[in-house]
Amino acid sequence: MISISDLDFHFGSRTLYDNASLHIKPKDKIGLIGLNGTGKSTLLRLLVGEYKADGGSISMAKDVTLGFLNQDLLSYDTHESILHVAMQAFEEALDLQKKIDDILVQFETDYSDDLVDKLANMQERFEALGGYTMQSQAEEILEGLGFTTEELSKPLKTFSGGWRMRVMLAKILLQKPSLLLLDEPTNHLDLPSIKWIENYLADYEGAVIIVSHDREFLDRTTNTTVEVIGGKLVPYAGNYSYYLEEKEERNLIQKGAFENQQSQIRAAERFIERFKAKASKAKQAQSRVKALDKLERIEDVASDAAKINMKFQFKVEPGRHILRMEHVMKKYDQKLIFRDTHVHIERGDKIALIGANGKGKSTLMRLVAGTEEPTTGKHQLGHNVIMSFYAQHQLESLTMDNEIIQEMLEAGSKRSEMELRSVLGSFLFTGEEVFKKIKVLSGGEKSRVALAKTLISEANFLLLDEPTNHLDMVSVNILIQALEQYAGTFIVISHDRFFVENVATKIWYIEDFQLKEYPGTYPEYEQWQEDREKAAKKAGLPSPSAPKPMPKVEEPKPSHNNNNSNEAKKVAKELADVEARITALEKELAIYEAQLADPSIYANASQLKDATLKFETVKKELAAQTQRWEQLM
Repeated sequence: MISISDLDFHFGSRTLYDNASLHIKPKDKIGLIGLNGTGKSTLLRLLVGEYKADGGSISMAKDVTLGFLNQDLLSYDTHESILHVAMQAFEEALDLQKKIDDILVQFETDYSDDLVDKLANMQERFEALGGYTMQSQAEEILEGLGFTTEELSKPLKTFSGGWRMRVMLAKILLQKPSLLLLDEPTNHLDLPSIKWIENYLADYEGAVIIVSHDREFLDRTTNTTVEVIGGKLVPYAGNYSYYLEEKEERNLIQKGAFENQQSQIRAAERFIERFKAKASKAKQAQSRVKALDKLERIEDVASDAAKINMKFQFKVEPGRHILRMEHVMKKYDQKLIFRDTHVHIERGDKIALIGANGKGKSTLMRLVAGTEEPTTGKHQLGHNVIMSFYAQHQLESLTMDNEIIQEMLEAGSKRSEMELRSVLGSFLFTGEEVFKKIKVLSGGEKSRVALAKTLISEANFLLLDEPTNHLDMVSVNILIQALEQYAGTFIVISHDRFFVENVATKIWYIEDFQLKEYPGTYPEYEQWQEDREKAAKKAGLPSPSAPKPMPKVEEPKPSHNNNNSNEAKKVAKELADVEARITALEKELAIYEAQLADPSIYANASQLKDATLKFETVKKELAAQTQRWEQLM
């Protein structure tokens, strides 16, 4: 499918790829891994032609189509609805639909056989392109990625960057390219959407290359792992877990070979040193010198498993009760977020707050932190509790002109520069790197600085909102170790299942506008949720986690205006009539869609014309009734 041969690529004086090679086959599901800055995203841009190689070649079959999801797509902006944007994937089908509509207009005055044949050919192609199902396909994928049915008609412009990225992902998935290139696709997804896309990719017919730091996601979506290391592309014939085991075995073999070669080198050097001055052995000594010069040296195994050995302690021990919130209600205007919610946090709790976006996780964190007031209810912080809150927006509060070490010194922990350099070393800032200015750091590096500041703050209660965003796997592992060694209490919001599994002993989730707790680990919670879903399905009940209708938080005041009351009754009656008509039209449209999807109809021009005209008539009336329904609502 694609062949990368002897690839060379440089950024200025920095070499990213040096004589690298890789072959991509049609069904490959590749996880592209490596430390930040090794060139993973660069490789994807080389494949789509955004960058040109300095040497070597990238060749691909003529019929290969590429779909590239990357962070640049966040800048796309339009007033068009998200459904319309996603359906741009069906470019040829949409173009055909316009031509078909033009021919149907011509049918009003022209019934020639040529025009009927032309329409039949177009409709056959339209059906082959999935034209009759393109809207339902787009709706299914958008809703799978977390959008509600009501949101599909809203303009893209009204959504935040993360939600816009989901729309662009939907568009790329609908294009069904033969090779999907996904650069950090889970960065803007919540857990339900991550699970949905895992299932989608499992059945995807084309090839996929995924750059991700989410271990669980890679394990469930890939069958090959390619590591970018030392300017090379090193393949492993399995998912990420397989890679870890296989790499350990390869490292053991390499380590043994390295040590064996070093032993031979030392023996040769001793021989040379001993006999180079003796005439009888000089020739042999010179021979060994030449052999050493020609020897292809085996490199020692470089460890990328950074270890933390630091106690993140605090001076003030809090009381047993860290926080209590009673009968909390939170709403914005008429939008209810929480009702009658209770929060009890005890000293030593390690809590992960998980679930779909939009349910109020970040709102709850702000309520806990006290930066936002509940609409009603009590908030009581425990004795001697010192809180520190980490969120992505706090990266902006870093002083851009500060050096890293200076930023740490100003954090107010009263630690010495030597201690702080040790902490920074744990967070992968070593040697002269601690003197880098904050403004030149990448997003991931800024995250590591902000996290290090949070952990040295001597707070005994941490609130961490998406701390793993922008972190590579090594950095996530560092954070896991730091939290394992942290003696205090914390709440963390994260969609990284590996991270949650390794740090949390309690799981919080939001259901039915209330905070609920599962008193166990994440794998136990997952199993419990699965059992709940199965039991509900077996009993014919809706999913326990399905969105519930918003309960009334305020009774509307009765109107004393008879004219308004009469008008409301008229509108309600017309609304009911329009809804009934829409239901009938949708059923009728489905019948004609089924007829047009049947290949046999194209053999009978009269039947085809009749079905097409009826289909278009019903479609136009349905559009008009839908518009009227929106006005009435």
